[in-house]
This record gives sequence, structure tokens and C-alpha cells, in this order.
Amino acid sequence: MPETQVGAPAPGVTEPPQQRRTLGVLVAAQVLSGAGLAAGITVGALLAQDMLGSTSLSGLPSALFTIGSAGAALLIGRISQRLGRRPGLALGYLGGALGSVGVIAAAVLDNAVLLFTTLFVYGAGTATNLQARYAGADLAAPARRGRAVSTVLVATTLGAVAGPNLVTVMGDAAGSLGIPALAGPFLLSGAAYGAAGLVLWVWLRPDPLLLAREAAAGHGAVSTSEPVAEIAQVPPSDDAARDAARTVLLAGTIMVLTQAVMVAVMTMTPVHMHAHHHSVGAMGMVIAAHVGMMYLPSPLSGWLVDRYGPVRVAVAAAGVLLLSGVLAAAAPASSLVLLAIALGLLGLGWSFGLVAGTAMLTAAVPIESRAKTQGAVDLSVALAGAAGGMGSGMVVAGTSYAALALGGGLFALLILPAVAVTVRRSGTPA
Repeated sequence: MPETQVGAPAPGVTEPPQQRRTLGVLVAAQVLSGAGLAAGITVGALLAQDMLGSTSLSGLPSALFTIGSAGAALLIGRISQRLGRRPGLALGYLGGALGSVGVIAAAVLDNAVLLFTTLFVYGAGTATNLQARYAGADLAAPARRGRAVSTVLVATTLGAVAGPNLVTVMGDAAGSLGIPALAGPFLLSGAAYGAAGLVLWVWLRPDPLLLAREAAAGHGAVSTSEPVAEIAQVPPSDDAARDAARTVLLAGTIMVLTQAVMVAVMTMTPVHMHAHHHSVGAMGMVIAAHVGMMYLPSPLSGWLVDRYGPVRVAVAAAGVLLLSGVLAAAAPASSLVLLAIALGLLGLGWSFGLVAGTAMLTAAVPIESRAKTQGAVDLSVALAGAAGGMGSGMVVAGTSYAALALGGGLFALLILPAVAVTVRRSGTPA
């Protein structure tokens, strides 16, 4: 069962013609959903701080919508397993749109309980945005999985970078409607998530997961030039099954660690900047640099995974996250440039870890159980992000932002022993 090997990428094969259309539809939806993704990142913590008057709980919004995204990831995975990617992803974006509306209502009513409840629902949009990467890989040839995943992720860049930079504009628009300015970005996110869901529901046909299953079952749904044998899974031996399970565990560990570090530092950066009297617009610029580097370098991440294998890219992710933490800790609070570079590196490290882990996971899991397993892994990833977001406020309140950033970088180094143990036990060269 060569696809479950941890190290070298699988040999290339011809892809079905439907893959190009699938990626095109996913790209269109991701461009829209990126704008919705950025709203909660930029002002969620500030909304909570404004309502509660406390920095120690300002990480709660990030934790809540990340917990919400965890539940949504599991639900989307199960729906996709039964019905296909199209209904799973479309319903996820609908949840994100409804959550955005709820956050706006909470801001108007100055109701913290409603804010936290609806942020939980808003997290469905974040989960869907990430789950879409799996749909890009369903029909991809083994040697192009990294690039397929990265194509979907990079499409998020346009909306994700534009979203934070529209904070001031959307705040002014919200003010003209009698809505608190900090809730303005959620006007954009509601519309963006709704539109992304509509695009997927109408145009993601044929469903890539269902089509891949038909190919694996030998139904001939894919053209004869498509190597059905490459999609179908050979019944594994006990050793191969154990290696696959180790690979799934390693893939999940890589994504969990990178997500926890990224969310923790990202969540507290606007709060750190606010404490040092930076404007909301300046915060938006730094977060835009961060989110842009999460998604814009995705083609590089995908190419590196396909060329050198996911293990080496995962190790690189640990190094980049450490560098980001050191720079963020050392940067003067007054330096927008250094903070933007540190947050950009944080995004790049996350991109390396996510693309490497996703390719590793997709290769290890049979198509028959792929969506369910992916949803379960993303549940763990989202919960790790929730823990990072929740703990980040407490760490900063008890120590400092610098301690949080440096600690996050060191925490990312746990990827290294996880890789070493898995590679040694599987006997696969890195």
C-alpha cells in the first residue's frame, strides 16, 4: 500500500477531466469565503473586550468560533461521507452566514451571551473553508495532491486579505445602519459565506467525492484515461494498515500543533496592538499580511510536498513557526513592519503544516471512509485551535505577548519527535 508511506510522494498519473471543473468551482467559492473568514479574526477579540471590559477573556471569541468549527468539521465530514461534498460544504457556509447575522444582532443588543452563542455558529464557515481543501484532492492524481490542495487554499487569499483591510470601510457602513462599528466586518462575512454556499450548491457537479467512489468501485464514471486502479485501494496487509494508522496520527499531529500555535499568536496580536494604541486599520493591515501568508504561498507549499514529500515540509513548518515566534517576541510593539513579518511567517508555517498534513492524510485513508476520517481529524485540529485561542488570553494576561509568541514557536518543535517516531516505526525514509 505505497500511498500510506510517510516520506516520498507517489508516482504521477493522468487526472480525470472533471478535476479541472471541480477546482474551478472550489476556487470561486473560496475567493468569496475568504472575506468571511477574516472578520472574526480581526475584530472578534475586540468585540469581546469591549463588551466584557477584560483582556483575559478576549481570546474567548476565537476559542468559541474555533470550537464551533470543530463541531461543524465533524458534521460536514459525516454529511459528505453520506451525501457528497456539495451538500456538506454548502450547508457549512450557510451556518457561517447565519452566525454572522447573529453576531451583528448581539453587537446591536450589547448581549455578550448572544455574541458567544452566535460566534459558535459562525465557526461553521471557518470549518467549511478548510474542509473544501479535501474536495480539491478527491480526484487528484497522487503526485499532484499537494498542488490540488494548495490551489483551493490559495484561492482564499483574495477575500482573506481584502477582508481585514475593509474593517474601517465596513465599520463606517455599519455605523450608517445603526450597527456598532466593530460588527461591520460581519456584514461582509454574512454575504460572503452565503454567496460561497450558493456557488457550491449550484455548480459543484458532478460531486468529486461521489465520482471518486464510483471510480474506486469500477463503475466507469471516470473516463477510460483515468487510472481507476490508482484511486481504488488495494486491501492492506496488517503491516500496511498499521503504517496507515501511524500516518493518519502523524498527519493529525502536524495539523494540530500548527493550528494551535497559529491561532494562539494570531488571536492576541490585535489585542497586543490595541494595548499599544495602534488603530483598527493598522491591526487590519497586520492581520491581512498574516492571512495572506497563510494562503498565498500555498502553491509553494503544494509543490514542495509533491516534490520532496510531506515529512520534509512538516519539519520546515516547525522551523518557520519557531522563527515567527522569536521575531514576534523580539519586535518592538511600535513596529508595524516587524509585527507584520512575524505574523506573515506564522501564516507561512501554518501553510506548510496544513498542506503537508492534508496530503499525508488523504494518501493514507481509503476513499470509502475518507470524508469521515478527514472530518474527525479536522475536529481535533479545530479543538487545538480553540485551546490555543482560549489559553492565549490567559497567557498574555499572566505574562506577556512576547512570552506567548516565543512559547508558541517552541511548542511547534514537537513536530520533530512526532515525525522521527513515525518514520522510524514505519521504516519509511523521510
